[in-house]
Amino acid sequence: GMDAVLLSDFSKNIKKGSKVIDLGTGTGILPILLSQKTNLEHIVGVEIQEEIAEMAKRSVTLNDLDNKIEILNTDLKELHNLYEKGTFNVVVMNPPYKKNETGAKNENILKLISRHEIKANLEDFIKQASYLLIDKGEVYIVHRPERLVDLMELLRKYKLEPKILRFVQPNINKAANIVLIKAVKNGKQFLKLQNNLIIYDDNGNYTDEVLMIYNKK
Repeated sequence: GMDAVLLSDFSKNIKKGSKVIDLGTGTGILPILLSQKTNLEHIVGVEIQEEIAEMAKRSVTLNDLDNKIEILNTDLKELHNLYEKGTFNVVVMNPPYKKNETGAKNENILKLISRHEIKANLEDFIKQASYLLIDKGEVYIVHRPERLVDLMELLRKYKLEPKILRFVQPNINKAANIVLIKAVKNGKQFLKLQNNLIIYDDNGNYTDEVLMIYNKK
């Protein structure tokens, strides 16, 4: 979906040679996009749901990216058993947006787990990101503005200092419904606000910037 596309563009300046891990990779769309937008040689995608992880593996193979992308079917809360502290340069994540007890729940269990904090909550994601990152390592997150206070509080709790914040609006007349955040482990306190990204123009067409993100302009 668009969230993964926006996050891949937001994090496209990841340095060559960086070790990157995507927490909650779903069908693997984010690693696949990053493999095209960057010079990364190896990306790990972590997905707890076996059926979704298998879909991700098939997508990687169909895109001839088995040499670049590795999909792990495991619980992100168990990654400390697989990796030493400070193994990765960059963490990217598109975590479930809704708390477990809130919002309308889809009957499809696969989508339910993807959208609600059932298997892991926001703190689990951020705690693991902090563990996995080297000092001055970067984390890139796409989430919802209504969870921004939770995000900021948890990032600082785990020594991930917010550095760049960008809101995304459906159009100029509607409030932002997506937020993109970059944080740095043990970074200095300084937050930069980027101009809001507008998705649609007054005619309902993608704006020039969105077209550029999709390589259509």
